[in-house]
Amino acid sequence: MNLYNHFNQSLTLPDFLAKYGTATDKDRWRNVQERVRLTEAQKALLAKFKRETHVLVLAGAWCGDCVSQCPIFEHFAAAAPVLKVRYLDRDEFPAAQDELLINGGKRIPAVVFFSEDGHEVARFGERTLAKYRELVQQQTGEACASGIVTAGDATFSQIIQEWLDQFERVQWMLRLSPRLRQKHGD
Repeated sequence: MNLYNHFNQSLTLPDFLAKYGTATDKDRWRNVQERVRLTEAQKALLAKFKRETHVLVLAGAWCGDCVSQCPIFEHFAAAAPVLKVRYLDRDEFPAAQDELLINGGKRIPAVVFFSEDGHEVARFGERTLAKYRELVQQQTGEACASGIVTAGDATFSQIIQEWLDQFERVQWMLRLSPRLRQKHGD
């Protein structure tokens, strides 16, 4: 399956939430969006991005992991307009979901990075290492937590940085691509 074919069917975040989100979903996404803070160093790094990158995010407006991470991508795109982030609903596009299974399961968000001309560069999802470390600490051993737990500020900052690391890795792959360097004369 060529996942890039879905990029033109995907939506900006406002359109995605308007189509798939309930009022409660929209509030949850907005609250996280307001919590995201990029450091000056992160903004400076994003300002260096030169290659247009198409970012396809398989998500669900109802999904807690999507709510807690995808608003970060919007801040990246605001700081680096070459990042074109679009969202595809997991339930409306089951073939895309089947292509993006993680550990044999339907896990989201699943992010696929493409070059400006539709070549797949990388995939990443559904949680970062910082989030998994937090979950392991909470869910193993005698101190197993129950209920919904939100990431603390330190973990949230790490999650932002770990996602930025993925976006940066893709940007440098595109920036150093011989094919794209020839195309752009750089």
